[in-house]
Amino acid sequence: MRLFMSFIAAASLHAAEPLPLKAGAAAVDVSPVAFPINMPGGFDANLAEGVNDPLMARAVALSDGRTTLILSVVDNLGLPPELIAEAKRAASAKTGVHFEHMLVASTHTHSGVGVPATAGAQADSPAEKNRAVLVAGLTEALVKAHAALKPASVAFASRPLPHEVFNRRWYLKEGKMQPNPFGKMDKVRMNPPNSPDVLDRPAGPTDPEVSLLSVRDAKGRPLAVFANYSLHYVGATPRGKISADYYGEFARLVPQRLGESGLVAMMSNGTSGDINNSPFGSIRPPREPMEQVRIVAQETADTVWHALRDVKTHETKAVLGLRQRTLTLKYRKPTQEQVLYAKAVLAIKDEAAKQRLPRLAEHYARRTLIAAERKEETVDVILQTFRIGESVVIGIPFETFAEIGLALKKESPFARTMVVGLANGRHGYLPTPSQHELGGYETWLGTCHVQEDASDLIMRELRAMLEELRQL
Repeated sequence: MRLFMSFIAAASLHAAEPLPLKAGAAAVDVSPVAFPINMPGGFDANLAEGVNDPLMARAVALSDGRTTLILSVVDNLGLPPELIAEAKRAASAKTGVHFEHMLVASTHTHSGVGVPATAGAQADSPAEKNRAVLVAGLTEALVKAHAALKPASVAFASRPLPHEVFNRRWYLKEGKMQPNPFGKMDKVRMNPPNSPDVLDRPAGPTDPEVSLLSVRDAKGRPLAVFANYSLHYVGATPRGKISADYYGEFARLVPQRLGESGLVAMMSNGTSGDINNSPFGSIRPPREPMEQVRIVAQETADTVWHALRDVKTHETKAVLGLRQRTLTLKYRKPTQEQVLYAKAVLAIKDEAAKQRLPRLAEHYARRTLIAAERKEETVDVILQTFRIGESVVIGIPFETFAEIGLALKKESPFARTMVVGLANGRHGYLPTPSQHELGGYETWLGTCHVQEDASDLIMRELRAMLEELRQL
């Protein structure tokens, strides 16, 4: 494991006096323009032929004249770090804001658009056309937010919304567990059958907090809301249609709740790698497409409204600061036993024999061989911490387990801590070592790509970064 601390972040130390704030916000449509396209997030092709509701890139910029920070959220399953870096550098060239002062997070909608990490030779292909739209739109959102800077005030707030988040990893009753794709037995299962004859107990906690950064202009009018909730996504969107899921509907509703049509609202994904919206242990009535999306969006928007009613004041001055570090993690490699098993699975031609294989065996056999053939031994991941007054925003480029976010909030030296997942890239799931011991989908080779103690290394670095920010 190697660690690099950026020069810009290290050089951003300054006196702790708060300075007057400016803020700006922007929203840009980044919906796909070319079809058919694949909506990633599953194991089989899921083609979209049109758009149900738009995908957006939203951004809010904060500046005290000394330091400028830009927070952005894009409706996407998980943008590749290469694409994000391309947009950040383009925005940096146009604004003069260093790209390390920008946090770009994906919402993790499963009805978004899949795009390649880097531009390819087939410029006329749907994937390349849609990638160009994403890069240009994200860049534009970052630039427009910065260009809109004007005197402003900020406040952090939070309120619990516990009844829409459920841990999806469960211990099952004796004899109910089935072999995993590698032919082994896990101790827990993701998304098990919702039956009292099967379910024993959840394998982890949830984080019920809806947290938010509220930004107002000099006249006290709402300018932007950057929210965060540890809910994976909702789903049940119209088949074959692109959708921003509940994140988009939330962004539409909040301006209405706060009575300001020009407000830019955005919902970021928290630490929800093991959290979803399925009510294990109870039965939900059937829903039409988008109905549950609207329900969750309404509840999160209402929660934001209630949280803001409790805010006593918005601060016109605040200390701004950041730390960014690049952590080098090891890629996981399959054992020789796993490679031989994968080759044996893929060698089976008889359809009846294939049907007897564990569920997803062929998918993970292919992923095992890809991992075995990967030339790179390590991957660099970006960690960010942004200080805004007495609050902090943490960015982690993984689908992070809830207990990690809860621990960071508990240990943080700041009054309020927001943990944003899928920030500046997507590198798979981030379970804790103890969750690795339990097994399950999120820990499997091919789903979780980095070393099993990665969460411990990330937590250690984030703790140090938070302490450094506290000293500003």
